[in-house]
Amino acid sequence: MKQFRTLFIALALTIGATAFTNAQSKVAHIATQELVQELPDYKNAMDQLQKLEKTYDAEIKDMLSEAQSTMQRYEAEANTKSEEENQKRATELQAAQRRIQEHSSKARQDLQKKETDLLKPILEKVRTAIQKVARAKGYDYVLDSTTGTGVLLADGYNLMPDVKKELGM
Repeated sequence: MKQFRTLFIALALTIGATAFTNAQSKVAHIATQELVQELPDYKNAMDQLQKLEKTYDAEIKDMLSEAQSTMQRYEAEANTKSEEENQKRATELQAAQRRIQEHSSKARQDLQKKETDLLKPILEKVRTAIQKVARAKGYDYVLDSTTGTGVLLADGYNLMPDVKKELGM
């Protein structure tokens, strides 16, 4: 009877230890922002965005310089024109200013949309690679250790080298 009791206690401890071990979640971390910024696709996307931004900037500068030269010409001719003509010219300048503001606003929106369109497949590719590596290594959770994301200490396993290998970097 005493042996049965000892065996029962040993079995209970073994089952308890196994359950405790299985209840532990494996956690790893990776700095996703750093990973994304190292990708050639990301660098190409940023180059495309910079080119588009320069194009919009050039268009806006041309519109501004045209409006300024028109305004200077109108100011120089103001004394020789009638009050009605000067009012018409002032309205014309205000319309030009509105067009410039609208174009600038549209350019910002286009740039944001283009950035989203370019980055979405890159971020999806990174997410898929992280999931694949984490599952292969048996991790239940992967924390983003990018500065400012809330992870204060990242001493656990760093998936960065494995994910870079998965992405062919």
